[in-house]
Order: sequence, then structure tokens, then C-alpha cells
Amino acid sequence: MGRPFPEDALFLGFDSSTQSLKATALDSRLAIVASEIVHFASDLPHYKTSDGVYRDPSGGGRIVSPTLMWVEALELLLEKLRRENFEFSRVVAVSGSGQQHGSVYWKKASSASLASLDPQSGLLLQLSEAFSTKESPIWMDSSTTSQCREIEKAVGGALEVSTLTGSRAYERFTGPQIRKIFETQQDVYDDTERISLVSSFMASLLIGGYAPIDETDGAGMNLMDLKERAWSKIALEATAPGLEEKLGKLAPAHAVAGVISPYFAERFHFKKSCLVIQWSGDNPNSLAGLTLNSPGDLAISLGTSDTIFGITDHPQPRLEGHVFPNPVDSSGYMVMLCYKNGSLTREDIRNQFAGGSWDVFSEYLEETPALNGGKLGFYYKEHEILPPLPVGYHRYTVDVDSATEREVDRFDAPSEVRAIVEGQLLSIRAHSERFGLPVPPRRIVATGGASANRSILRVMAAVFGCAVYTVQRPDSASLGAALRAAHGWLCEEEGRFVPISRVYEGGGPEGTALSPKLAVPAGEDGAFGAYGELMRRRMEIERRLVEKLGRQ
Repeated sequence: MGRPFPEDALFLGFDSSTQSLKATALDSRLAIVASEIVHFASDLPHYKTSDGVYRDPSGGGRIVSPTLMWVEALELLLEKLRRENFEFSRVVAVSGSGQQHGSVYWKKASSASLASLDPQSGLLLQLSEAFSTKESPIWMDSSTTSQCREIEKAVGGALEVSTLTGSRAYERFTGPQIRKIFETQQDVYDDTERISLVSSFMASLLIGGYAPIDETDGAGMNLMDLKERAWSKIALEATAPGLEEKLGKLAPAHAVAGVISPYFAERFHFKKSCLVIQWSGDNPNSLAGLTLNSPGDLAISLGTSDTIFGITDHPQPRLEGHVFPNPVDSSGYMVMLCYKNGSLTREDIRNQFAGGSWDVFSEYLEETPALNGGKLGFYYKEHEILPPLPVGYHRYTVDVDSATEREVDRFDAPSEVRAIVEGQLLSIRAHSERFGLPVPPRRIVATGGASANRSILRVMAAVFGCAVYTVQRPDSASLGAALRAAHGWLCEEEGRFVPISRVYEGGGPEGTALSPKLAVPAGEDGAFGAYGELMRRRMEIERRLVEKLGRQ
């Protein structure tokens, strides 16, 4: 079956991240035909950011980005594409990915400025006075602890906030950030006409009007009723007065935010009928870029931090992790878990016990048996989020049959290597199950730097009892945005929601094909069940460690 798109169509996806703005364009066969990037620090040095952000030198965890930098970056990125002779006139739909939790504060009457942009003049000059504050709080900000506790108390506790909104109150989430502005800068709050997320802000620039917040990114605010996919009255009241009017409407991720504004149609020669599909958050777009679209799909990103996300119809919100609406479906949910201790902690064990060599690390992993003879390790080089435990390494030898265990100071070098890999993966499996993700998954797509290590992938396959794959293209967020542009265009063309699998008719998009050379078969018979028993022992030890050392 052929592709469901016009032969000459192009789909454009953006990724507005912490450090850069990227673009990826796909043709009707979903082949990548163009890509470009603006690095905030090097391409826009006059903002004097450090990797795209300002850190408050007085401490306190306040971290923001200059809103106007994002405005200027969009125009510069389009100029770069034009210099490469990119054919804007062939673009039938655009969408985008925005760093989650960042927020933008539009000054009163700014909607009129957006609607009347002059294509003979640049965006920066025309929008320089459009914001009630020119500094946007972002996901790195951790200065709202008191606001988080106030919101949780008003709603009925941390678990109630998680059950209602999909996550407990987190410092980086937009609701606590809004409450802080209301409490400390009431003049800014009062002068604000509309509050956008980074995603809806960028979409607003493209349509020349305020774009809705999409439901998936909206779930990262502590303000949306997850089940109803509507603003929660109790959460709004716990955050700031008159907030619903400032937030505007919510919309499904596949919906049309509007058509491209005359400003971009005339200045860059976009097709006047070009659709702007709702932008969403970076993690939801990565899920789309990795072609995860069914319950049982799971992605594990093995990077500086380890991130896990998957799709389920039956989420179970808890005090850790996050639940969002599925960005590529009209129902269902995306679950995400984050671990601070990822590659840097694995590197520490490599340096201590494998002579700093990944080759030796892999050899040790291959030569030790599955389940490591009952040797379990808990390795935290950084204060961990999941579980909430301080820095420290803890080692145990357990006997599953007799239900006994003892704490030890150190393992032999090969056992240390297997202990950290198995330990991290057993924790991921356990917390995924607790959050409602099906285990064993239908498949795992592994990304991040450590996904190049076949030995780690083999352990992953055995622990989870399924095949593990990698993808060829690491930049999944802007690619996912381009795929969502194609999906949104198809939904609009047919006048109804259609599964994103329709987009993939004729084969998966370039760069997202599962690599057969790195596919790892499921573990040997019996390994999955045996790991399940070891996992349960691990979780019991983890529970006691949290009671003894952790923070609630």
C-alpha cells in the first residue's frame, strides 16, 4: 500500500530544546530531505546565556531563558533553511516539540501584535514589548519547593495531586512556577493576558494568534485533570486566581492549531493553506519519533540520565514518575520515569572495576551469569529521584530460595559490572510494572549513548523478556514533530482521528527503522521469571533503604 500523502508534499518538524532550535523536513515517503539547527550560545551570543539559560548567581535554584531568544531563533532557523534553497511552498503541515515545563507570559493586548505582524520587518522588533516578563522559567528551575507544598496541601496531598494531574507537584512544573510569579511578582501576573508553554508559544508565533496548549504537554503543568483532559478547578484555585482565562483552551495533540500566518506565507513563501498542527512536549515527540504507537511499546533511553517511556491504557499514577495523554492517539496514556543515575554512574563503575575500558566492562558483563549469583547492587552517584535515595553504593548477596540476604562491602570486578547493569534494569522493570506498563513489553526501543553496547542490550532483553532494538537516528524529537505534522494533516484531511500507523503505510520513516543488526532476541526460557523473583527481593531491599535513608 502506498503513502497517503500528495507526491510533492513536505512536512516540517521543529524541536525547541534548552540549548538549540532544530528543524527536520520529511517528504511524502517520509525520507529526510532537510535539517538545520540554531545553537543558542554560538548563533545568538548577544543573549549571553550559558547553554541557553541564565542561572541566578545568588543560588536558590532559579533558572530561566530569555523569551526573545526563542523568537529570534525561529526566524534565524528559517533563514538558514532558505539559504539551503528549502522549498517552503511545498510544506503542507508543520508541528513542533518544545522543552517541557517552560512557560511564556504574554502582556495584555499582545494578541493584536501577533495578528498584525508586518512581513517587511523582523519578528524580534515587532514582539520586543509583547511579554509581561522577558524571562521564561524552564524545566531546570528548582526554586518553587514552597509553592509545590502549598499546592499539594490545598489539593489534598501529593498522591491526590498525582492521581488528579498525572504527577505530584514538581518544582519544574508550570503550575508551581505560575504560583511563584503570582506570589512574588503580582504586577507581572496581573499584566499577563495569556500564559503559554514553550510548545504553544512557538505555535502561536506561526499562526499569528494564541495557540491552545495541547493535552499531552498540558499534563506537565499540575493543572490538568488527566482523566477529563480539562483544566482542574481545584488545581487552578490552588495555584492562582483567574488562571483559567490566562491559560486558554486545551486541544488534542493531533489537532490543527491554525494555518500559517500571512507573515510567514509572505516572508518565506509558505503555502497559505499550510496547517500548523499542535506543538507538544519534547518527550511526547520523542515517543512519536521512535514510532511507539501501541500498548506494550517501551522506550529506554540510556544517557546521562536514564529515561523510560511507554504506552498503556491503564496508568496507575504514583508519587514517582509521570502520566501524560498519548500524543499519537485519541485515547490511552504515555508513562514516563526518570533516573538521575544513568551513564555517569555506569562510567564510575567502569573506571573503578574495568580499568576505564568499555571493552573490559562488556567482557565482564558477558562472562558473568544471569542473576549474578544473587549479587544485587544499588548505585547512586547522584541523589536519585527514583527511588528517592541519597548518594551511596549498597551491595547485597541474596538467596531467593531461602529469602535471606546479607550486606557486603564489595563484589569481585565482573560481578560489580553485572550488578550495576542488572540493578538499573531491574529497577526500571519494577517501577514500570507499578506504573501500569505491561511487562514483558511487546518490544523495547533503546536509545542514548549506552544503547550502542550490545552486552547491555542482551541483559535488557533477558530482564524484560522481549526483543530490544535500536534506531538509526538519535534526534527523535524534531523527527517526531515532522511525523506528527504528517499525522495531523492526515487526520484533518479525513475529518476524523486516524491511527498514526496510517502514516507508516509503505514502511517506517527514514532514521526510525528498527536496526536488524542490533536487534537482540528475547532472553533464554526461564530467565524472565527468575529475574522477576530477584526483582521482588530488590524492591523489598529498596523499600527498607528508602525508610532508612530516603526523603519522602
